Amino acid sequence: MLKSAKQYYDFLINHVPKLFIITLIFAISIPTFQQFPYHLLNHLSLVHTLIFTLLIISILTFYFLNKPRTIYLVDFACFKPPNILRVPFATAAEHGSIILASQPKSIAFQLKIFERSGLGEETCLPHALHYLPPNPNMADARDESQLVIFSAMDSLFQNTGISPKDIDILIINCSLFAPTPSLSAMVVSKYKMRSNVKSFNLSGMGCSAGLISIDFAKHLLQVHPESYAVVISTEIITPNSYMGKERSMLLPNCLFRMGGAAVLLTNKRSQRKHAKYSLVHVVRTHKGSEDKSYRCVTQEEDKEGHVGIALNLDLMVIAANSLKSNISTIGPLVLPISEQLLFLFNLLGRKFLKLDLKPYIPDFKKAFDHFCIHAGGRAVIDDLQKHLRLSAEHVEASRMTLHRFGNTSSSSLWYEMGYMEAKGKMKKGDRVWQIGFGSGFKCNSAVWECNRDIESPKNSAWADCIHRYPVNEPEVIKL
Repeated sequence: MLKSAKQYYDFLINHVPKLFIITLIFAISIPTFQQFPYHLLNHLSLVHTLIFTLLIISILTFYFLNKPRTIYLVDFACFKPPNILRVPFATAAEHGSIILASQPKSIAFQLKIFERSGLGEETCLPHALHYLPPNPNMADARDESQLVIFSAMDSLFQNTGISPKDIDILIINCSLFAPTPSLSAMVVSKYKMRSNVKSFNLSGMGCSAGLISIDFAKHLLQVHPESYAVVISTEIITPNSYMGKERSMLLPNCLFRMGGAAVLLTNKRSQRKHAKYSLVHVVRTHKGSEDKSYRCVTQEEDKEGHVGIALNLDLMVIAANSLKSNISTIGPLVLPISEQLLFLFNLLGRKFLKLDLKPYIPDFKKAFDHFCIHAGGRAVIDDLQKHLRLSAEHVEASRMTLHRFGNTSSSSLWYEMGYMEAKGKMKKGDRVWQIGFGSGFKCNSAVWECNRDIESPKNSAWADCIHRYPVNEPEVIKL
């Protein structure tokens, strides 16, 4: 009985603005009909008048009750690894030469990758991978999970001032580590969240899983009014270190580093003035089910029994094709009409008039003020900068994130947002385009609009080093 009463109360409170508007329209419609010319009213029966009025009210009611709720990003926090876990190039090269002593070609390959990776001297690996030789286990992976996730969550609660018991929805995405008890159960237990919190674990979707989680949270918030949702994006490195000699599996060892982010979303209108951003669009696309795309990023076992993450050597070609698919979907949603017409005329000329024209790439700089490109590696950023015709300033956040934190998988987009906030670049009305790539092959993107001028956070992951950025990145660093 009390539960039903609470549900009715919540419904009434959540729909007061809509009911007020409907009542107001009904109140205005009565004198309007009374002022109709008498000879017209003679031709309208009372029944017809009532039917017409009820129809208008029904249409308006349906519209207001089904109008999508605005999703707000209240704040986010990124994990900052302790300096003790730092892996400078000298350490990485020394450890690689010891672990792969019997494989000189593998050592040379890793050194070549390090020299061109775009990573700096302050990226970090979990404690278990600092041993010689590393012998990671499930307990070590759990320790890394707790360090990354709990640190990010603590920072989020400190920044927002909300209580863990205020959380209604919890989503964690981690592609390659899915333990039992689950990561979400670990978080619920640690922070003593409510027993009815809706918790979810997403795995196996690669570096684009962070935006998939945002989209998932958006849909949940559409059906659960007046709710808070926390999205945690991370990748646990400990159990995925590769000890073999397959080049496609050695590459992730050189690029992937510790990282994670916790994001607080809500549909509460009361948070509109306090929230940093509003979610405008989320677009999810994938290249298809062909084997080449499906197996672009996989966890495999080599001939010697070593398990690792394998990256398809044609990854950039697959990524470019997937990006085109995403652009064709998001373009009509965000581009000004002038750019859409240029794209349409170019398409018509090539397809129907058989003109020898290059495909027109819309100028997305006219739609967005900031770009967050997944910091998967220097080649990824270079290719997207060229494809989207972006300036060095537009990809600065992506390059500096790769330099300072490495490839942190799905959380890299939030380190990039944090970089722009730390630089004081986020102003009211600015639009941000986040672009993430992942296995499958997926290209997911999200569009955010800044609700207010954002001052540089004092306790962000960038707070103690932002004054040193941007840094100069040579094409090759000789080790």
